[in-house]
Amino acid sequence: MEDKKVVIIGLDCLEPTLVERWIDDLPNFKRLMEGGIHGRIRSTDPPITIPAWSSMMSGYSPGSLGFYGFRNRVDYSYDALQLATSRTVKKKRVWDILSDSGKKVVLLGVPQTYPPNRVNGQMVSGWLTPDTSAQYTYPSSLKGELTDVFGEYLIDVDEFRTDDKERLLRDIYALSNQHFDMAEYLVTKKNWDFFMMVEMGPDRFHHGFWKYFDETHPKHVVGNELSDCMKEYYVFLDERVGRFLANVPDDSVVIVVSDHGGQPMIGGVAINEWLIDKGYMTVKNYPKELTPIRKIEIDWEKTKAWGEGGYYCRVFVNVKGREPKGVIDPEEYDAFVDEIIEEISSMVDGSGDLIGNVCFRPGDLYREVNGIPPDIFVYFGNLRYRSVGSLGVGGHITFDNDTGPDDANHSFYGFFAMSGAEARGVRDDISIIDVAPTVLSLFGIDLPDDIEGKVIK
Repeated sequence: MEDKKVVIIGLDCLEPTLVERWIDDLPNFKRLMEGGIHGRIRSTDPPITIPAWSSMMSGYSPGSLGFYGFRNRVDYSYDALQLATSRTVKKKRVWDILSDSGKKVVLLGVPQTYPPNRVNGQMVSGWLTPDTSAQYTYPSSLKGELTDVFGEYLIDVDEFRTDDKERLLRDIYALSNQHFDMAEYLVTKKNWDFFMMVEMGPDRFHHGFWKYFDETHPKHVVGNELSDCMKEYYVFLDERVGRFLANVPDDSVVIVVSDHGGQPMIGGVAINEWLIDKGYMTVKNYPKELTPIRKIEIDWEKTKAWGEGGYYCRVFVNVKGREPKGVIDPEEYDAFVDEIIEEISSMVDGSGDLIGNVCFRPGDLYREVNGIPPDIFVYFGNLRYRSVGSLGVGGHITFDNDTGPDDANHSFYGFFAMSGAEARGVRDDISIIDVAPTVLSLFGIDLPDDIEGKVIK
């Protein structure tokens, strides 16, 4: 197996239940699934793009990697959040280990590869590249080569939380088409043993269009003209995957995988509104209109905890001797965290029904805890609700997103199919951290002693 080639097609947020629902119209997905193993793949905690892709390609949990989202605390001050770039990743990922072993690698659009680092091959960084003026390729000459062939690189869809759905449709298709065109170019023009691309289009499509096809979505409109657009995009993805794989040697191992799934978003929980109502947080001037928490003057000497918005909620405790104006005594910390967890778990919606929140301490989730994690991870409604960080919402339950229109949140299980290896059948025990050790084993490379994932047999 050491001489075989391995291809990973990453489709961010691809939802396995939708693949199953439309499988008869997805011949390339069907062929891959029937030609090897397939099943749901359990994402990271939290199940979001960063840290999920880096966990997948390193074999380590977010706790070991030391980052828990797009932005992470760099110290215990109140406003020092730093974007998780490639430099944040201290563990070697698959392409680093393969490069060290003399294997040729080609990467396109993989999250957390900006700024690009030296590899034994080519790298085109993706989402979170600031703009096209940045140096987003290795080697640097590859940027000009691709621009000459494909025009300006489409890094992501601008403002995908929008009511201009016509523009959004055009932009997502343009993004995905360019990226698959680039993938076909790179896979045929470059020398490689390992090829990986990640396409963000499915994630953007879910956030923008879920309510149109899903009759269970609270904002679904019966008979809307976009009711078929999600299926049409999945059919489009299937066709592009098939076109791409036509350029790949027949004996290659092919993995199609998503970092998490998607589900309808019921609404949002305004965590800081709730903390104020419960007496855990005090602000000096409550805003008259919707205002991001970072623009609010918080009375830290009277604040016990605060929260961050996002697909999941991060609650931070204001601890004496840790935060600059901490108020919770370290000896009272555990009891206070238990108190907040109990309160959040008892949270109800506007009808008085339990929302179904799920709370964790970092130590509940990870073998090792590095960096500065939140004191409490919260999945509102087990991720059926997102976390709204802004104030001025007018209550702790909302059905609008403070960052723009959004139809979907993430779910815990992504899609996985691997063909070309010896394994066959449906699997329900695959973890996202199992992908890296599996790829390394296909090349006959010894695994790091402390790797957390296991080889998929």
